[in-house]
Parts: sequence; C-alpha cells; structure tokens
Amino acid sequence: MIVIRVELWSAVTGKVSEIARMHICNTGGTVERGDYVAQTFKGRSSDTLSRRQIQRSGNVRDHPRLTQHVWNLVAKALKSMGYGDA
Repeated sequence: MIVIRVELWSAVTGKVSEIARMHICNTGGTVERGDYVAQTFKGRSSDTLSRRQIQRSGNVRDHPRLTQHVWNLVAKALKSMGYGDA
C-alpha cells in the first residue's frame, strides 16, 4: 500500500498538521503493469483521517509501474476519483 499524506507546515507557528490522506492499494496485474484501488478519507486532521471514513474511491488499471514515476500513479488515482479540473 502507498500512503500519501498532505501536511501543512505553518511558517508562523511551526506547527505541522496533516490535512489530507490517500491510500493506493495494489489489486493485481503483472510485474510490469499494475491495477490499483485508491481511496481518500474524510477529515482535515490526523485523528479524523485515521478513522478511514472513505470520501472518494477510484481505480487505476494497467499502470506501467516500472516505467512511470509513482507521481503518475498518484495523478491517475486522483483523476479517477474526480479531483482536478473537469
């Protein structure tokens, strides 16, 4: 599983706050190409996000895992869930 945490680092107070989290789980495929399910969670704090209440979910199929950087997988996962420009 890949866990993506978005943290806000305050320049004023120095406090670090987790404001978003996503999990990407491998569901199959081959060594070269993978299938994944992705989920984002409700909340804007570590405590709330840790409850793992699903906000959105999506799928990525046939991702070339050996030839593309992991950020491409993250982008595809976000797109599959409807994030970003329409």
